[in-house]
Amino acid sequence: MRQLLLLATLLLSHAVQALPGNYLAQQPAASDFALVAADTQALILVDQHEHKGVLRAVDSLQRDINSVSGRQLTIAKQGQAKQLLIIGSLGNNALLDQLVSSGKLDVSAIAGKWDAYHIQLIAQPLPGVEQALVIAGSDKRGAIYGIYDLAETLGVSPWHWWADVPPVQRAELYIKAGTAFSDAPKVKYRGIFLNDEHPALTNWSEEKFGGYNSRFYLHVFELLQRLKANFLWPAMWNNAFADDDWQNAVLADEMGIVMSTSHHEPMMRADKEWNRYGEGPWEYSTNRDNIYKFWQQGAKRHKNLESLFTLGMRGQEDEPMSEGDNIELLQQIVADQRQILQETFNDRPIASVPQVWALYKEVQGFYERGMRVPDDVTLLWADDNFGNIRRLPTKAERKRSGGAGVYYHFDYVGAPRSYRWINSVPLAKIWQQMSLAWQYQADRIWIVNVGDLKPMELPTDFFLRMAWNPDAFNADNLQQFTTDWAAQQFGAAQAPAIASLLQTYTAHNGRRKPEAIEPGSYSILHYAEAERISTELAQAEALADKVQQQLTAQLQDAYVQLVAHPLKASRAVFELNRAVAMNQLHAQQGRASTNYWAERVKYWFDTDANLTAQYHSLGNGRWNHMMSQPHIGFTYWRNPPANLMPVVSVASPMPVADMGVAAEGSKQSWPISEYHGEQLKLDTFYPHGQQQRQIEVFNKGSEPFEFSAKASADWVTLSQSQGAVKTEQRIAVSIDWRKAQTGLNQAEVYIKGTGWGGAKVQ
Repeated sequence: MRQLLLLATLLLSHAVQALPGNYLAQQPAASDFALVAADTQALILVDQHEHKGVLRAVDSLQRDINSVSGRQLTIAKQGQAKQLLIIGSLGNNALLDQLVSSGKLDVSAIAGKWDAYHIQLIAQPLPGVEQALVIAGSDKRGAIYGIYDLAETLGVSPWHWWADVPPVQRAELYIKAGTAFSDAPKVKYRGIFLNDEHPALTNWSEEKFGGYNSRFYLHVFELLQRLKANFLWPAMWNNAFADDDWQNAVLADEMGIVMSTSHHEPMMRADKEWNRYGEGPWEYSTNRDNIYKFWQQGAKRHKNLESLFTLGMRGQEDEPMSEGDNIELLQQIVADQRQILQETFNDRPIASVPQVWALYKEVQGFYERGMRVPDDVTLLWADDNFGNIRRLPTKAERKRSGGAGVYYHFDYVGAPRSYRWINSVPLAKIWQQMSLAWQYQADRIWIVNVGDLKPMELPTDFFLRMAWNPDAFNADNLQQFTTDWAAQQFGAAQAPAIASLLQTYTAHNGRRKPEAIEPGSYSILHYAEAERISTELAQAEALADKVQQQLTAQLQDAYVQLVAHPLKASRAVFELNRAVAMNQLHAQQGRASTNYWAERVKYWFDTDANLTAQYHSLGNGRWNHMMSQPHIGFTYWRNPPANLMPVVSVASPMPVADMGVAAEGSKQSWPISEYHGEQLKLDTFYPHGQQQRQIEVFNKGSEPFEFSAKASADWVTLSQSQGAVKTEQRIAVSIDWRKAQTGLNQAEVYIKGTGWGGAKVQ
C-alpha cells in the first residue's frame, strides 16, 4: 500500500506544471476561442469599479497581445462582440456576478481564497455573444495573476523587460475549447529582497530613473506580478522606500505588492530614515521615547496600505544590538511595538495586523534562550547566509496561528566571504532546502535576498514559482523545469543545450562561489582537478558560442544576459585563479613557463573586464553598471573597492637548456628536491584507483633539449621514452597489472636530460 501511495504521489507531482498550463491552441479548431484571428479579434471588458491595479494589468495585457500578434485589442467598460475577454475581481465586476448568478460561471473554487484566480471559456454567455474567455480573481491580486498567466501562455516571458526576452510572434491567438481551471498559492507571502544593491543596481537606477523612485519600482512590481509574487523588502543600502518617493508605497498598494521592511528595519521605517530624522542614538535602553515616536510615524504612514510589520530590533547597518543579549529589553521592544500597532489599528484586533519577527543571525539565539512573541506573529527563520536553513518549526511551533516562514539568500554581505556578483545557487539546492520548509509548514512567508536582482533571473524565477506551488517540484523534474524555462526564453529547439549550460555554470558556482575561489581552491597537483574543471568550462563555453550563433538577432541580448555572460564570467574567475596557482608553482620550481602563466593571469583578468564591458554595451547601454560589482581581489570577507589584478611572478630564463622534473602530486621538483635530500615519487597505484599519473619534464632555460626516460621494471608503462623539450613534456605513467606481482611493487623512472646525472622518480 505504501508503494502504491508513493507511486500515486509521484504521478501527481509529475502532472503538476511549474510554468503556466498550455491552453493556447497551436492548431486552432472551430470550437476554439479567437482572441486574435485573421478577420476578427476579441473585445476586452472590464468594470468601471475595478481596482486600479487590475486596470493597470489589463493595459499591460493589451500591450502584450499587441507585441505578440501585432493587433491591439480594444478595452471597454461596456460593449458587445462575438468574442469577449471578461476580466475582473469578484465583487467588483457586475458582469462576473451576472455570469455567476446565471450558473454559467462557477467560482466556488476561488471564492474567499487568497490571491486565487479562475480562467474559463464559456459558450454563449450573453445574448449575441458566441464565446467569452473569463479571468476572475478572488481578489485584486488574483485577477492580476490570471491576467499575467494568460500573457505568459500567449508567449510573453516574465523577463521580457528585465532581460530583453522578445515575445513569441503569432499572427493568430486561439484559446483551446474547454479551457477551465483555477489556481491559488500555497505560500501566502512570496517575495524578494533588493539588498547589497550598490554599486550595480544603484548606479543603474540613478542613470535610468533618477534613483529608487516609483518609475523604477513600477518595473519591479510588474515583474513580481508576472511571477505571481506579492511581497517585497525594498532597496535599503542608502535608500528609504517610502521617504525617497511616497508614490513608491502608493503604487505598491495599487499593484497588490505587500510591502515590508527588512529583518533589521522595524515598523515600516527604513534604516536610513533614522539617519535622516532620528534624534539621539539608536539605543532603546537610553532613547526609548524618540525611537517609540519614530516607530509610531511608520505605523501611521502605512495604516491604509497593505503592509507586513517587522518587529524586534537590531543595531544600525544590520549589526547586532549594542545591548548584546538583553532578552528582557528586546521583549519590551516587541511589547511596545505591539502597543503602537494596537493604537494605530484601533478598529481591528491586533492579531489581524500582519507581523513578522525575523530570527536572523544572533536574533535566533534570543529565541533559543527562551524569548517568545505572541502566537499571531510570524516567525521568520533564516538560512546560514549560504543556503542552508538553520532551523525549522517544531511540532509545537507548527500550531502557532502566525505560522512560520523562511528568509533565504542568493546574495550576501558578511563573513566568511561576501557573494554579490553573479548567480551561484544551483536550483537543486534551493529545491532541497525549500522543500524542507514546505514539509515543516514554514509556509507563511518565503522571501529571498536577490541582491541587484538582475544577475539572479533564473533562481529568482524558480524560487517564486516554487513558492506558488511547492508540490509542483520534485527531484525528478528539476531538469525539466530548466529546459522549459530555457524554451520559454529562447524557443524549444535550443532549450536542451541551453539548459545544460545553465546547469553547468550553476553547478560550478555551487561548488565554490566565484568570490571565494582562490588559487588553492582547486588542486593543480592531485587528480587533475583544476585541469578537469578547466576543460569542462571550456567545452561549455564552446557550446554556448555554438548555440548563440544559431539564435536570431532578437534573442542575442537576452542570451548574453541569461546564459553566455554568467557562464563566461564564472569561467574567467576560475581560470584567473588557476593561472595564479600555476604561476606560483612554476615560479617555485624555476620553470621558464612561469611567464606564460603570468600572461594567462593578465589575459583572464582582461577577459573579465571585457565581458563586463560587453554586458554594459548591450542595447546601447541599457544595462550599464549592472555588472560593476567588484569580485576579484578579496583579502577578507568584504569585497575590494575595485577588481584587483593578482600579484604574479616573472622569470628571466637563462640562455641555455636546463632540465627540471616534477612528479604529479607534489610541489617538489628535481634538482631542487635532490639538493634538499628529498625523493620525487608518484602516489601509489591501485588496481581500482587512478590508472595514470604524470611526470613533467620541463625547461628552466630558453634553449630546447632532449631527454630519455626508462623504467626499472617491466610492469611500469611510459607514454614516451624520449623526446624534445622546449617548454615542457608530460610522461604518462601507468601500470601493466598483468605483470605486477600481488602485494606492494616498487620501481623507479629515471629521466636523463641536460648536464650530469638525472632525476629518479619512485
